[in-house]
Amino acid sequence: MNSNKSRLFVYFLSVGLMMMSLVFPVLADYDPEIDPNSPEPILLSEDGTTRALAVERFSGKRTSLEKIESRAFAPESSVVVFVTNLDLMKDEGADAFRAYIETKEGRQYRFPVLNIQPVPGREWIYAMTILLKDEVGFWEPPTADGDVLLRISWRGMTSNRVRLGYGAIGGNVRDDAGAVPTPVKQFSKPPVKEQVDNYVGYRWSGDRLRLLEQATFGPNPALDARIRRIGLKVWLNEQFNAPYPSANYPYPNFPLVSTTVPNTCNGSENPTGTPPDPPDTYPLCFRDHYTMYPLQNWFFKEAFYGDSQLRHRVAWALNQMWVTSGLDIQQSRYMTEYHKILSNNAFGNFRTLMKEMTLNPAMGEYLDMRRSTRNSPNENYPREILQLFTIGLYMLNQNGTVQTDANNNPIPSYDQTTVNNFTKVFTGWSLCETTGTCPNRSLDGPNYIDPMLLNQANHDVTAKTLLSYPNAVNTNIPANTNGNTELDLALDNIFYHPNVGPFVSRYMIQHLVTSDPTPAYVGRVAAVFNNNGSGVRGDMKAVVKAILLDPEARGNVKTDPNFGKLREPVLLLTNLFRAFNVRSADGTQQSDGVVAQLSNNMLQNPFYPPTVFNFYAPGFVVPGTTLNGPEFGIMTTGTSITRANFVNTMVFSRVNVSVPTIPNGTSLDFSELQALATADPTGNQLMDALNQKMMHNAMPSAMRETIRTAVLAVPSTTPLVRAQQAVYLVATSSQYQVQR
Repeated sequence: MNSNKSRLFVYFLSVGLMMMSLVFPVLADYDPEIDPNSPEPILLSEDGTTRALAVERFSGKRTSLEKIESRAFAPESSVVVFVTNLDLMKDEGADAFRAYIETKEGRQYRFPVLNIQPVPGREWIYAMTILLKDEVGFWEPPTADGDVLLRISWRGMTSNRVRLGYGAIGGNVRDDAGAVPTPVKQFSKPPVKEQVDNYVGYRWSGDRLRLLEQATFGPNPALDARIRRIGLKVWLNEQFNAPYPSANYPYPNFPLVSTTVPNTCNGSENPTGTPPDPPDTYPLCFRDHYTMYPLQNWFFKEAFYGDSQLRHRVAWALNQMWVTSGLDIQQSRYMTEYHKILSNNAFGNFRTLMKEMTLNPAMGEYLDMRRSTRNSPNENYPREILQLFTIGLYMLNQNGTVQTDANNNPIPSYDQTTVNNFTKVFTGWSLCETTGTCPNRSLDGPNYIDPMLLNQANHDVTAKTLLSYPNAVNTNIPANTNGNTELDLALDNIFYHPNVGPFVSRYMIQHLVTSDPTPAYVGRVAAVFNNNGSGVRGDMKAVVKAILLDPEARGNVKTDPNFGKLREPVLLLTNLFRAFNVRSADGTQQSDGVVAQLSNNMLQNPFYPPTVFNFYAPGFVVPGTTLNGPEFGIMTTGTSITRANFVNTMVFSRVNVSVPTIPNGTSLDFSELQALATADPTGNQLMDALNQKMMHNAMPSAMRETIRTAVLAVPSTTPLVRAQQAVYLVATSSQYQVQR
């Protein structure tokens, strides 16, 4: 096979792999202290058929399930189906489940689960009530003219699919390949729990690697070995106490300079070494002072090699919540001080983060608070701290679902009058330029390091009415209150709003674990936000720990096709790089971290989000589906090709040196895989290594054999190309690009 044909074959094969479904084996029972794996739920069917065991209603009394007969159910009515192989925690109920149907046309809908309760006398079987009405509403209602296929999901696991008569019985919908009846008689006794002594060792290697995908910028052998030795919880505690930034990668520390760019600071390079004129300037001062280049390179080096991976990852998530942008923030030093607030508070208290970010000069510049006065108020920051940073537009239940009124309309959490009153609160602050009060005041440029300072004369001192909610804090602020006092009263008014727990919890789950978490997952984490167990609200360390150790996050694999998150470009890049020992272009030293251009091509340029809404909106729903998938907001036909091109560049080539902007370059190390390809011409050892390294041992057998076939098409005399081909096909597959 010549090289051009080989590349075409690989390209079309990678496209085909992105369309393949994931199929995983049934897992053992879940015990929060022993086994991280949740079982796959099983929907019961009638004897001898895959038709759902279903009734119109369930009274809760002892029921003879064997006597239930088939019938059809009308749209928008309720139906009770029966499910087993569950191990529910205390208070785990209907909001832990989702129900999906597929019609004969192949369209999928999500129906709400209203109730779940054990069957008397058979408590290992549960009666689940489902409302036959699409709860998302992005399709036309399903046609009620025959059978649909029904499945349920729970903790990222999916059940078998059974037939359900929707309006009528019969029709052209086909059972899944290999589908078998699951009658009551097969489940006449409770399932037997498998007890094991611990889950630190090899048995749970998939779960360890999944945790590293969620809590770091990508697994590597050293971290996997560390967690295997000490366990997940001990490793998390190590991370909570790890120094940051890492000793070898301190924050960039360029001084403040004038906001007027000197004529001599024009970004031109000086490869000849000729001294600059005048002598106190240097050719790259524009790059280093007036762009985010230094911070971007530091960010990637910390992600590639730093020890405090969890704090760096949480700060990256918060960076996309409390947004500022290099499109408006002039100097890299300004943004460095902003990032320090995120990292310092990643495991601190959310209330502290709120105040420090409110007074941060970069935020004050980006959302205009530093220019907001009583005579010229600006509502940008007041509006965004409510809408994007803390409570959102609508009232939320504690599980993150939206509260609605009698007409099923969302209930607003505030109105324009509320925004106007908060606007008055946030007036009078400007850059800290007072001698003796502002330690980082500089004659060389404005002080974007110290917190902003209040000028009471510019503060609106009228009375203000803020957020009103049950047991509200500081709704009314009297006139003539000092601005600093008002600020704390107003931030407390926001902080104690009931929306903050579920709003922040859902956002952090989306960035670390899965884009569309169940309300039960959100509710469990929100409860920790509201009270960390010691009466403290807003403890981010407790929140992060709750997110990562929740049963919806843990487990060797997740079988629900809607579980997980598309790897945003930065994480796609760092996960691939860390998996293959990222290094300089010549392989002799570390990468210089100058790789932002690669993620920028995929529409994610770190520290340059296009708007205050970040690179993508947390509520983005993939068009034509029921799936909340924020990262798909920047997944287009163009960027899908760019993602493949990025993998192609790094697998078959490198980022070459270009002095002085790219001093070391960047490449990946495939020597380990090359040795395996040399030692084993069958390709099996190579595929085993990639399955463990990139897919946490969850690669579907069909995917494995398809890629191995493509690898064997490459001559065995070129083992490096075999290894590269295999990595390219795994990295461009949907199974890898979706973090699960």
